[in-house]
Amino acid sequence: MKRIMTIQDVSCVGKCSLTVALPIISAAGVEAGILPTAVLSTHTQFDKFTFCDLTDEIEKISDTLYELGIGFDAIYTGYLGSFRQLGLVGDFFDRFGAGALKVVDPVMADNGVLYKGFTPEFACAMARLCEKADLIIPNLTEASFMLGIPYNPNYDEEYIKTVLKRLTELGCPSAAISGVCLEDGKIGVYYYNAPSDRYFYYANERLPVQFHGTGDIFASATVGAIMRGRSETEALAVAVDFTLMCMKKTLADPDHRTYGVNFEEALPYYIELLK
Repeated sequence: MKRIMTIQDVSCVGKCSLTVALPIISAAGVEAGILPTAVLSTHTQFDKFTFCDLTDEIEKISDTLYELGIGFDAIYTGYLGSFRQLGLVGDFFDRFGAGALKVVDPVMADNGVLYKGFTPEFACAMARLCEKADLIIPNLTEASFMLGIPYNPNYDEEYIKTVLKRLTELGCPSAAISGVCLEDGKIGVYYYNAPSDRYFYYANERLPVQFHGTGDIFASATVGAIMRGRSETEALAVAVDFTLMCMKKTLADPDHRTYGVNFEEALPYYIELLK
């Protein structure tokens, strides 16, 4: 059985970060190791939440895992909340990354703006972490901040291709931009692999709603599918379809929670996609 280490925060209640990564990766038939960077009572969409920073534990956990000789087939990072965490994760890549797929979802911005607490300087530091990755999965806003270019909501296909190529020039061989809309009524992912100079685009139905945590679901589903033997492009297509199904399950539930999607109900569909 393959083993993934995923490094991000965990909310006691809320559907994002480790709360979705752990069950999705497990549903893929892959062991999910976790390195929590913080513990929150709920995710930050709530009006009130507690926050316990675990940055001081990251190096201790890394040291212990290394001393035990534990290795990983993939290392997958999500939300990282500080410059110090970026540095510690970079050290983790250096220590455990040989032979492992390193995937960075640079969670820090959307819809043209950085999340609260993040700065352009942080985006530059995130770009340096992406140098060490094999695959990065930003949305267009995150890609723009990492590259230091204006966010362009009126993009076309050639613009996306240019951004993708520039992302791989950071040092990572593969980049995928999520949430790309090039056709009416459709949304998907655009991917570029620099060594082969190959592009890939896949889209499915675009629903007229937005839900918290779908980016984490998309990235987790992608990594799980790769570990089950799918190519990067196949895994990205699986993730698009699974994320859509999660949203459809949510809309079909009149009593659905407002803080996330019913991804749990869609896990059988994800498992079926991986057969």
